[in-house]
Amino acid sequence: MAKYITPAVTPFLENGFIDESACAALYEHLITGGVDGILVLGSIGEFFSIPMSEKKRLISLAVRCAAGRIPVIAGTADMVFSNVLELSEYALTEGADSVIVVSPYYFRLEPEQIFAYYDTLARKISGRIYLYNFPDRTGYTIPADIVLRLAQAHPNIVGIKDTISGLDHTRELIKAVKPVRPEFEIYSGFDDNFAHNVLCGGDGCIAGLSNVAPEVCHSWAVAVNNGNWTESARLQQVINRLMDIYTVGAPFIPYIKAAAALRGVPVKNIPGFPFTAADSNQIEALRSILCREGLL
Repeated sequence: MAKYITPAVTPFLENGFIDESACAALYEHLITGGVDGILVLGSIGEFFSIPMSEKKRLISLAVRCAAGRIPVIAGTADMVFSNVLELSEYALTEGADSVIVVSPYYFRLEPEQIFAYYDTLARKISGRIYLYNFPDRTGYTIPADIVLRLAQAHPNIVGIKDTISGLDHTRELIKAVKPVRPEFEIYSGFDDNFAHNVLCGGDGCIAGLSNVAPEVCHSWAVAVNNGNWTESARLQQVINRLMDIYTVGAPFIPYIKAAAALRGVPVKNIPGFPFTAADSNQIEALRSILCREGLL
């Protein structure tokens, strides 16, 4: 079954700490909107600007709020490997269904180094692990043959988020891994690739617009799962137009937050440092996009 999973934004208070009440409201917005899972502390969740103690608090909060209604995936990436292990064990002990770990960034890794990294991780963590390929942020792509080797070696490596704008690499992952491990989950990282991913044999997407319009994303997943391609095509075009939200400013994270706030989620207009908050002109641009699609 195709899934639409939300990489949740992280609401902050003015002091830079996590806004627990806003987080809880966001998670309820997502769950009632029908998403198939919540990923906390992903890239859009600004994991890179949150200290360890706050990460742990956020994971515990998300698990409590979800209360078993939908899976919670915890992002546990860090450039210090011991921190990845510590946070992963914490998340799994707290009740997260799985962890997701982006490959190390800053230096480009060779394929065998990538294999060694995840191979070691999978041997040291007993719970479910998703690989996370994001070459725009790491500077390299995890090759399909490395993913296949990892999938063959470790049953607890259960899937991958492939955040690449096109489908070329995702398609190669599907061709390489699915014949060997059909249950291995392969997700795209951009909203507009959801149906394309499923048609290629993948499992859907983990993508940010569902923070703003979870009900639209849920309806699209239902249409695809029911084989209603007329409705799927209509919703593809809605999502294509909503992708304009990503272009309001860079990086896009503050504008996803601002768009969610316009829809009634009590997320303050506070990004993690050093990002800048959406200004009044950008908020009006977001309002225009949402009004155009009947979401305000």
